[in-house]
Amino acid sequence: MDRRDFLKASLAAGAAAAVAPELKAWVPQHNWDKYNFGSGPVVKDRLYQGPFPSYSPEDFFGEEPMVVQYTMPGKQMLNAFGMGLTTYISGDYGAPIVPGEKLETTIDKLAKFPLGTKLHIRPNWRHIMKKEGKLDFDDYWKITMDKAAEYGKRVCFRVMLNNPDTLENALPDYVLKKVPLDKLKGEWKGDPSQPRFQHEHLQPRYNDYLIGYFEEMQNLMAEKYNGSPLIEFVDTTMFGFWGEGHAWPYEGHNFPNKKAAERTFLKLYDIQNTAWSKVPLVTNIQPDHSGVSNSELVDRTVRDNNWLRRDTILVDSESIEQLCNRPAWTAAFIECAMTRGGLETVKLDPYGRPTGDDAIYHALDAGANYYSLWSFHSICAENLQAYYDKYPEALDELAARIGYRVRPSYIWHGKDKENLEFLIIGMTNDGIAGVPGVLRLTLFTDDGRVHVSGCLDPGYPDVEGVRSAMMYLPEGVDWNSGELKLKAEIEVKGQRYPVPFACAEPLNPDGSLTIKQNNGE
Repeated sequence: MDRRDFLKASLAAGAAAAVAPELKAWVPQHNWDKYNFGSGPVVKDRLYQGPFPSYSPEDFFGEEPMVVQYTMPGKQMLNAFGMGLTTYISGDYGAPIVPGEKLETTIDKLAKFPLGTKLHIRPNWRHIMKKEGKLDFDDYWKITMDKAAEYGKRVCFRVMLNNPDTLENALPDYVLKKVPLDKLKGEWKGDPSQPRFQHEHLQPRYNDYLIGYFEEMQNLMAEKYNGSPLIEFVDTTMFGFWGEGHAWPYEGHNFPNKKAAERTFLKLYDIQNTAWSKVPLVTNIQPDHSGVSNSELVDRTVRDNNWLRRDTILVDSESIEQLCNRPAWTAAFIECAMTRGGLETVKLDPYGRPTGDDAIYHALDAGANYYSLWSFHSICAENLQAYYDKYPEALDELAARIGYRVRPSYIWHGKDKENLEFLIIGMTNDGIAGVPGVLRLTLFTDDGRVHVSGCLDPGYPDVEGVRSAMMYLPEGVDWNSGELKLKAEIEVKGQRYPVPFACAEPLNPDGSLTIKQNNGE
């Protein structure tokens, strides 16, 4: 990065802002149900999705297509892009530490925990950079990436600019030399044995240096990981604690005024959205306690076809309304700790049920795509396993229902008035969330004689009903020979990822379904 050019641009922008009309960044609260967030991701190769009339006077497709194959819902756990239980490798303390155990062993056991199909890591900025212009990862980051590759899992992460749970400042030393720190009004009282209550929680001043260094860091990270098969999504870094858009319980922010705060965080969002052109961003729907334009960031996130997260689920009704009425193509990540350590920390509700299970079932109610496997500040595989051994029911149900679970419920065969053969694929979704992107269907044969491909509309099939799409077959193809196969992929930000069908019938090793009549009528 040419920092002098950046500073000139920043100063010019500041001068323009001084004479520009008042910035209208705040988005007033509104119900999300039927709210117009736009039409969603662009669909290429759209398949015809009906209607399919077969009776006069609208029998455009000739004879009535007949159901030739069907599938039933499966209960298997899926490892697909855009969904999954997510094992936390690091939360707020950095590297997971188990006394007497090597770091690589600790991370290995977490990474191969069988319920988790994704890994989560949340480093301080200083954990990934020590000097300007160069990435330099702590060991726990590098080990996590290696283990993700080894076990066929992807990583989601956020880089924190402010972390109240560590005594060391989250910013690298080279940034701290140029960036003042400010104390906000208020205090945070609690257990003095915990790092959270042993310091003043100073907030960095978002001056030109910090913004410039931030852009450099994001660009370096994106250069390495944008579009990488190892990365699932990137959490947006916002104002305040953990980058989640607030400095609660402290008052306000350390900007000259609200408009300056809004301009700054829209700028930070734009930096991230530009850098991560091939990877979904996930923005926390934190209420705007600190007055820094969270509502606009959330609105922009949805309109840019990025995703959402919430750092708990038993929360305010406003957040639940947003999660439950988000566009079908928008994924939602729910973060809740199952325990704060071993089983001795498990809290029970008035009916004797673990509160971790209460959170799981409410995440199912909200239609989560992702859910955290997390034992808060005592991260280790043993804590996860102990909870699962004692309370398996809710976690098993979560693993079998989370996200989207698509399958071809019906397959019809027919011929049009020109005697051309086609299949109508009736897709259904047995999960709890829409498809967070665009679902592509492909009919193919291994020898390449057949390759017919196209997409459903964004978010489909939704969690209710059947979405049907027509696919014409090349002439001379015997659809019932056992050679023709159907596969699914999800397209997100121009990238394609395989999606195994969630059906009870046997699948091919690549997750595709062989087309073969199983309806005897």
